[in-house]
Amino acid sequence: MNCTTVILRKENKITIFDNMQLIDNRWRMPRFLTDISNRIGTRSDTGESSGVTHPFWVIVQKEVADHVRSWRFKILLILILMTCLGSLYTSITAISEGTTSSNRETGFFFLKLLTLSDGSLPPFHVFIGFLGPLLGIVMGFDAINSEKSRGTLPRVMSQPIHRDYLINAKFVGALIVISTLFFALGFLVMGMGLIIIGIPPSAGEFLRIIFFIFLSILYVAFWLNLAILLSVRFRQAATSAMTSIAVWLFFTVFYQIFLNLASRAIMPSETATPEQISNYQNLMYDLVRILPSQLYTDATTTLLMPSVRSLSPLTMDQVYGAIPAPLPVGQSILLVWPQLTGLIAATVLCFALSYVSFMREEIR
Repeated sequence: MNCTTVILRKENKITIFDNMQLIDNRWRMPRFLTDISNRIGTRSDTGESSGVTHPFWVIVQKEVADHVRSWRFKILLILILMTCLGSLYTSITAISEGTTSSNRETGFFFLKLLTLSDGSLPPFHVFIGFLGPLLGIVMGFDAINSEKSRGTLPRVMSQPIHRDYLINAKFVGALIVISTLFFALGFLVMGMGLIIIGIPPSAGEFLRIIFFIFLSILYVAFWLNLAILLSVRFRQAATSAMTSIAVWLFFTVFYQIFLNLASRAIMPSETATPEQISNYQNLMYDLVRILPSQLYTDATTTLLMPSVRSLSPLTMDQVYGAIPAPLPVGQSILLVWPQLTGLIAATVLCFALSYVSFMREEIR
């Protein structure tokens, strides 16, 4: 039985019918394809539509539903939730055991919920920096090649939608799920901290936590775009998954090993001048900051610890006369602006590469 699409024009309106939808909707046609056909079925010549959902948001809703219902997302969600509660417990224990008069003077108790630990578990922001890339990889490694392997990609592209709707919806749908998850975790930590500590957060603490959540979403979005790029380039989902994990392991483990070996090879001698030592330290810091994880760590440390005043080595002239006071929120954001710009640039670059590769790919 042939699959045909009938378009009827009557009274300046276009109605789209699909014989597969009329005969048997459960046979071959995916559900969201019929949603697209139904929701863009009637439009006027002026471009106005009454109660019609845009096809792009139909695909986004389908992607969000697929992510939420998938078992791999549920397993990773449970893992992140357990680590969040564990790190929250250790931070509360550290606060209750180490609260002194100096800590009461400095304040920032809500920020300590995300940064302190009693040594049994890493703090919350360290867990996010470790599990965040896995979340992005899990949600993007089979974004395109799974459609190819199931044979649904040509059918989606045969619908009256723009080609870039698909890859844009893949990214937006995953980003909506990630944003909802991180905002829920952030407000969960603040709510439990408010109940246990009994001290409401100040406006500065609240803004720092919100910026930390935005930064975490941006960091995971980079790995999500990288996984989507690999899913476009490789036909098999297993290949794109292994490549994504290999890139993550290289940046997390092996790059540090290679950097340590290189630092020993070019280390200045004992008779080196202070200028040579300073140049060597700046070079090492620049090589470390190539890592997305290092950019994220520097930015989160500065945002969640107002006492951090610099991310590079300071000379005695710079330290002399400095006032030992916490930075305001605006100054901390200015301090991490290069790291934030680097993460945005890397995320946009990965998305642009995946977009161009998908638009130039032959689909058949």
